[in-house]
Amino acid sequence: MTVELGVIEGFYGPMWSWAERRKLLKTLAKHGYGFYLYAPKADPYLRRRWQEPHPAAEFAALADFAELCEHEGVRFGVGLSPFEIFNRFDESARHALAAKLKALDRIGVQELAILFDDMRSETPSLASTQAEIMRWVKAHSAAAMFSICPTYYSDDPVLDRVFGERPSDYLETLGAELDKDVRVFWTGEEVCSREISPGHLKHVGDRLGRKPVLWDNYPVNDGDRMSQHLHLRGFTGRPAANAAHIAGHGINPALQPTLSTVPAITLAESYRLGPDYQYGHSLRHAAREALGLDLADQILTDLLVLQDAGLGRIGEEKRANLENVYGAFSHPAAEEILRWLRGGYQVTDEMVATQ
Repeated sequence: MTVELGVIEGFYGPMWSWAERRKLLKTLAKHGYGFYLYAPKADPYLRRRWQEPHPAAEFAALADFAELCEHEGVRFGVGLSPFEIFNRFDESARHALAAKLKALDRIGVQELAILFDDMRSETPSLASTQAEIMRWVKAHSAAAMFSICPTYYSDDPVLDRVFGERPSDYLETLGAELDKDVRVFWTGEEVCSREISPGHLKHVGDRLGRKPVLWDNYPVNDGDRMSQHLHLRGFTGRPAANAAHIAGHGINPALQPTLSTVPAITLAESYRLGPDYQYGHSLRHAAREALGLDLADQILTDLLVLQDAGLGRIGEEKRANLENVYGAFSHPAAEEILRWLRGGYQVTDEMVATQ
């Protein structure tokens, strides 16, 4: 059984360039990735300042990217996070939201996702209010497909600690009151799940009354702790049997766009090969395809340092040696490693709290 794969650009931290997005899109489209959701937390005009229009140059670039997606046969979507709108969905909020939806219609957004993740609620009937907002959005948008990220998008208790205790039967109420064609994102038993099993996904689908769309927080490496590490290894803990219980599988990529293509290719292979998938073998194959033989082999040699040890455990001598090694390569992936070694991808707690 196959499943629709996609990219959900939903991380905190420094933004990608449009050239980086275009290159990643073209690479992954060749491997069967069928949708792209533009939703970086650092785009203020989709989150904290969502009521304001994008600057003209950024709006034009977004429209150009939508055209590229269409050319590549990839469904283009935008993830809009109208920040804490569920706490006061009044006439003023509706007016601002209508203006934003009209602007997104002009781009030709095919999928519109309303993202309620990482926000604090002051609303007693949270699920019902969010379902009401989605119905209103559907009535005022020309998009062909609609998705939602719940405030509680995982069973992980960290969400309750940070954003307040979830209402009882939140997921069941949301699933019952949403239109049946609205897709619902889910990250698994954890925000960054080590493993995602068919049994868990079936259980979530039963609670929602629909198959969830998996928002997979690998290889994403945002946050103070994770940005210290490069996430390069092939996908594990996502058996191909999950396909029977999900409506799609989107990956939240790493801060490093070129390096992100390596694990992304292994996910496509894991579904294609099913029980014959070998993550180590697939990693070597994907790395050599995406990076070239020499750079791939060098990264695989340094994998324990780059992914497991991380910046905090690399001494100055080792760091200098790695800079010399990767400085000898003329490749965007090597440039990403150099930038990472020099702290250019560090994501602070303040960035997460304010983006």
